[in-house]
Amino acid sequence: MLTLPLTRELVLDRPLADCFRYLADFSTTEQWDPGVFEADKTTPGAPEPGSAFALRLNVLGRSVPAQYRLVARDENRRLVLHGEGPGFTVVDTLDFEARGQARTRLRYQAVMRWDAVPARVAPLLKPWAERLGDQAMTGLVRALVEDGPEQLPKRERLAQKLVVPGMVAFTRRGWRTQHSRGLSRRLDGHTVAITGVTAGLGLAAAQELARLGARLILIGRDADRLAAAQQTIRHFAGPCELLPYEAELSSLADTQRLAERLLAEQPELDVLINNAGALFAERGATAEGHERTLAVNLLSPALLTKRLEPLLARRRGRVINVVSGGLYLQGLVLDDLDYQRGPFDGAKAYARAKRGLLALTRLWADDEPRIAWHAMHPGWAATPGVARSLPDFDRRMQPFLRTPRQGADTMIWLASHPAVGVGSADSSGFWFDRAQRPDALLPGTAVDTPTAMSLEAEVRLRGGW
Repeated sequence: MLTLPLTRELVLDRPLADCFRYLADFSTTEQWDPGVFEADKTTPGAPEPGSAFALRLNVLGRSVPAQYRLVARDENRRLVLHGEGPGFTVVDTLDFEARGQARTRLRYQAVMRWDAVPARVAPLLKPWAERLGDQAMTGLVRALVEDGPEQLPKRERLAQKLVVPGMVAFTRRGWRTQHSRGLSRRLDGHTVAITGVTAGLGLAAAQELARLGARLILIGRDADRLAAAQQTIRHFAGPCELLPYEAELSSLADTQRLAERLLAEQPELDVLINNAGALFAERGATAEGHERTLAVNLLSPALLTKRLEPLLARRRGRVINVVSGGLYLQGLVLDDLDYQRGPFDGAKAYARAKRGLLALTRLWADDEPRIAWHAMHPGWAATPGVARSLPDFDRRMQPFLRTPRQGADTMIWLASHPAVGVGSADSSGFWFDRAQRPDALLPGTAVDTPTAMSLEAEVRLRGGW
């Protein structure tokens, strides 16, 4: 048997309560520890002694399963976890101490044991373990302190200009190369409304936002699925305030009714996330006569946003419009918004609608400075919508696709981080992996202001706002 102890200390420029709450949920390890590919809490409710976590460890590039359990929790003082995997066990102890109002001293100790590894190989394994410890502490600083907007290296700026090479970053590999993946900025006392919340990116975002303390308005089209989503969110985050609203967002009349209910029933709204989207293989029209891709992905979120704009402006709130990396390949066809000319292509229709939503986000950012206006795209994530709409792509790319939690990362970060709120230098933009990105790289895809204004006039006419 081989036993290796490891001890590290660091001081974090964050209040003690923030650091403790973040680290008490060991599922956050995938956000800061390069030795962890994925981490999930498998027991329901807020983390407490007995809570279990399933991890996929990064062992020399191989994915190795491990099970961890929180065995002791002394509030704002100590956390103790026990982990085990194939042939090894580990005990992690984290001690916390306040250093003034906004700094925290963290002492981390790990004792690792390998059953079948002889003690004589300790000199070989110790440098590896020490390096992992150093990387984890660096990751913690990045997650809790250096978690502002990403600054892209020159090579990545060049890659994204070449479009196809830049799409390599749309995979889970791109998510892992972010400087910071930490989601620790609390949202206590904030109300967040999110559409498309019953599966995929929307559900993953709602789980994390609830963990961060947000009061959530959950918008979906099916009451049973909304009820199931609430159960999933509470399983992940513990006690939280969830307010379900049923609405069919392909219908502008239903979207209007939803907006009226929210205005009447919700006195405060800090963040609106327009996440709901749909890609259809065949062209179809809604009962109101709109091409359904356009209705779901552009007309409805535009209507909902403009109706709720006064509520958001009073709170100096944020709008986050979820678009798609596919818009890089498509421009706006203003004289054929309903895709009536030529053979219908669902992926193109989807990208065009998302291009339009991005153009309106840019336009509204200039019109209403009391709101932070953001658009983001999630990269390529494994969601039920992708599997249903693009089955061949989903099957071929499965080993490389992001998890829904990884795809939702920038959405959650934009909703919670103070660096991208009203009055900040980054109070509007088009984002991918927490970095501002150009929105048009190919000829014919950029949307100038006059065209965006014409689009707004057409969308306003159809939506009646």
